[in-house]
Amino acid sequence: MIRNAVGADLASVLALNTESEHFLSRLDPTRLQHLHRSAAYHRVVETQGRVVAFLLALREGADYNSVNYQWFAGRHEQFLYVDRIVVAAAQQGKHFGAALYDDLFAFARAQGFARVTCEFDIDPPNEASRRFHARYGFQEVGRQWLAGGTKQVSLQEAPISPT
Repeated sequence: MIRNAVGADLASVLALNTESEHFLSRLDPTRLQHLHRSAAYHRVVETQGRVVAFLLALREGADYNSVNYQWFAGRHEQFLYVDRIVVAAAQQGKHFGAALYDDLFAFARAQGFARVTCEFDIDPPNEASRRFHARYGFQEVGRQWLAGGTKQVSLQEAPISPT
């Protein structure tokens, strides 16, 4: 079941983020609280009473110092930025990521967004993320080096078409 994230979910969200930290930026409880309050979209997948996946996205104008978010903010007046999506390792292959993206795109369409933006690692490569995002129509619009030149990301956009 996909539902809006609530305060009681944040410990589970933090644990999921930590499990996938090699692909994401680190979160601590204070930063997660800030992102949760700032999010335009923060939903979780709950199964058997447990949060097993989440997606957190912000829109333009958010108080967020991520260099990737700022890259898009410097180029678009309106956008929906996927800051992070995580599916528990033990739950991968059950299409929870796709369910969250389907829900996100429906949300974006209903809210009148023209584009969804994100980034994923290309050095070191995250091939699974590249393939996943390609299925949703994401295309590269830029690249940037992070973490003192130890990681490069592909900045991506997908258009939102009205139904």
